[in-house]
Amino acid sequence: MQRIITPRTLKGFRDYPPHVMIPRERIMETARRVYRSYGYAPIDTPALEYLEILAGKGGEESDKQLYQFQDHGERWVALRFDLTVPLARFIAQHFAELGTPFKRYHLATVWRGENTQRGRYREFMQCDFDTVGTRSVEADIETALVIHDLLRAIGFEGFRIYVNNRKILNGLLDVLGLRDRAVPILRSLDKSAKIGLDGVVQEMQAAAGLTEAQARQVVGLTSLRGENAEVLHGLEGLVRGSPLGEEGVAELRDLLKAVEAAARPECFRIDASIARGLDYYTGTIYETFLDALPGIGSVCSGGRYDNLAALFTRQELPGVGASLGLDRLLAAMEELGMIEGVQTPAPAFLPYFVPQRRNEYLRLAAVLRAAGLGVEFFPEPKKLSQQLKYADRRGHRVAILLGEDEFQSGRCLLKDLKTGQQIEVPLQDDAAEIIAQLRRMLD
Repeated sequence: MQRIITPRTLKGFRDYPPHVMIPRERIMETARRVYRSYGYAPIDTPALEYLEILAGKGGEESDKQLYQFQDHGERWVALRFDLTVPLARFIAQHFAELGTPFKRYHLATVWRGENTQRGRYREFMQCDFDTVGTRSVEADIETALVIHDLLRAIGFEGFRIYVNNRKILNGLLDVLGLRDRAVPILRSLDKSAKIGLDGVVQEMQAAAGLTEAQARQVVGLTSLRGENAEVLHGLEGLVRGSPLGEEGVAELRDLLKAVEAAARPECFRIDASIARGLDYYTGTIYETFLDALPGIGSVCSGGRYDNLAALFTRQELPGVGASLGLDRLLAAMEELGMIEGVQTPAPAFLPYFVPQRRNEYLRLAAVLRAAGLGVEFFPEPKKLSQQLKYADRRGHRVAILLGEDEFQSGRCLLKDLKTGQQIEVPLQDDAAEIIAQLRRMLD
C-alpha cells in the first residue's frame, strides 16, 4: 500500500487561498497602476542569481539569510533576497540599451531564511519601484510621492512616511570621529524599535566597540522630536562642521518643502533614528507606518543607493527607490478588517436551471463578460437553494435568475445576495438592460 504523505507547508512559508489571494492581487494591481502613472516600466529578473551577485550586498545579516546551494552545473547560486541587487546587476548588464534615467517597477517573490514573525515570512512578494541614473533630489521627492499615492490608492488614510538621510547619520559619525565604524553602528541604530534605546547602546558597544558615552551620543539622535522644522534645526546643530551632514539636512529640507506642494504634508515626518540596516543606502531613506497598527512595522521602505551598481560596472549609476511590503501590508489589512471574505473575483452569479437552455445561458454569460462584467456560471443544474448557498459562500453579490418561465416571458430577475432585493429586467439579445442594472447594483 502506498504511504500517504501528510500535506503540510514549510515553516516560514504559507499558502494563499482565494479569500487572501484575491485582495493580494488587487493590491498588486493597484501598485502597478500607481507606478505606471509616474512612468515606471515593468521588468523581471531570474529568481536565481550567481552567489557572487548577491553575497555581501545587503550586509552580514542578509548573507546569513541567503538560500544558497550548488546547482547541477556545480555553480554556486542563491535565491534573491530582494529586488534591488538584481536591479543593479540588470542595469549594469543592459545599460547601453536602456539609457538613463531608467525608471522601473518589479513585482516578484524573494526569499530570506530569517525568523518568522507577524506579517513576515521566508518567502514573500516585493513590489519595488526605482529610478536609476540620476542623483537629482527630484527623484528622491518623487519616491516619497509615489509611496504617499500608493498607500492612499490601496485605501489607507492614516499613515506616516518617516524620512531621514544617511548623510546626516554619517555626518554625525564624522563629527564624533566614528565614521570608520559606520556600518555596525547604523545596523544597531536600525534595531531601536525592536530592542529599545538601552539595547541599542549595548549593541553598539558590543558590535562597534563604542564606549557607553559615544553610543549615547549617537542614540541622542532619537531624542529629537517635534515638528519637522524643529527636528531639522536640531539636526543642523548635531552635524555642524560636517559638509556631508549639512548636505543631508539641506536635502531633507528640500524634500519636505516639495511634498507640501503635491501631497498631504502631515503624512511626512522626519525621524533621525531611521537608519535602514542594508549597507547600500547612501542618502534619503524612507519607512512607512500605519497609524492604526504601528506595531506591525514598516509597510513601505527604501532609499537612495548611489554606489550599488559600482560592484558590477565602472559606469556611475546612482539610484533611489522603495518597496511595498505586500504580505506585511496584507496581514495588517486582515487584522484591521479591511478585507472582505470573498472567494471569487466574479461579482455576478448565473445559476443553471434548465439543461435544455444551456447554450442560451452560456451566450448570456459571454455577452456580460464582453461588457466587462465578471460572471460565474454554475456547472450543474441543481436546486436553486443549493446554487445560492454556493454563491453566498463564495461571496457573489448578484444572482441572475433565469428559469423556463423567465425564458418564455423574456424577463429575468437580478437578486442582490446581500439584501435579498430583486429587480425584474427584460431579457434582450444585447442584454443592455441587464448590463445597466448590474453595473448599478455592483457600483
